[in-house]
Amino acid sequence: MAPASSVVDDYLKTIYHHTEWQDRRITPSQLAGELGLAPSSVTEMVQKLAAQGLVTHRPYGPVSLTPAGEARAKAVVRRHRLIETWLVREFGYSWDEVHDEAEVLEHTISDRLLRGIDERLGHPRFDPHGDAIPDAEGNVAREGFVLLRHAVPGAVGRVLRVSDRDPALLRAVEESGVTIGAIATVIDAAHLSIAGETVALPTGADHAIWLSL
Repeated sequence: MAPASSVVDDYLKTIYHHTEWQDRRITPSQLAGELGLAPSSVTEMVQKLAAQGLVTHRPYGPVSLTPAGEARAKAVVRRHRLIETWLVREFGYSWDEVHDEAEVLEHTISDRLLRGIDERLGHPRFDPHGDAIPDAEGNVAREGFVLLRHAVPGAVGRVLRVSDRDPALLRAVEESGVTIGAIATVIDAAHLSIAGETVALPTGADHAIWLSL
């Protein structure tokens, strides 16, 4: 039996996320951890995805998206991030609240509604966390970036992205006053200067905030 479309999409999206901001490939065991599934189940699914031409994988090696797999992953990511942006702008959701809602809606809304959302929002290039939204053709906006923990004190840059992997940390960063697009001066890994004010960051934020320098 062929796997459900939503299951395939979730696998491809997870593989895409793993490689999007860092030059690294994901192993089946890491994929199992990300998805909260048994390694044996993930290995079986990876084999099915490979048979469909969506991923490449050799025994004990990493899993990579094929061009077809990447195109499908970008389509799913586009839906997810447009929905997140819509929920924040139109319904006042906070950063940490949108992910779970988008996880459900991305598999149910029609292409027509998605186009309407995109048009209403003015074809946004980035979601509320700063992640790039692929356009309808799969093109992705790219900027030079550095993780805060690797930025040198005194560096000045724009807040490009806040990782949404940890909802509690995401909320804490938002509550600290950090906003996407703000011009920030790095004081150290735990403090930024924004608009002349020193912002104390929550623990772990240096692993979650990306700057465009």
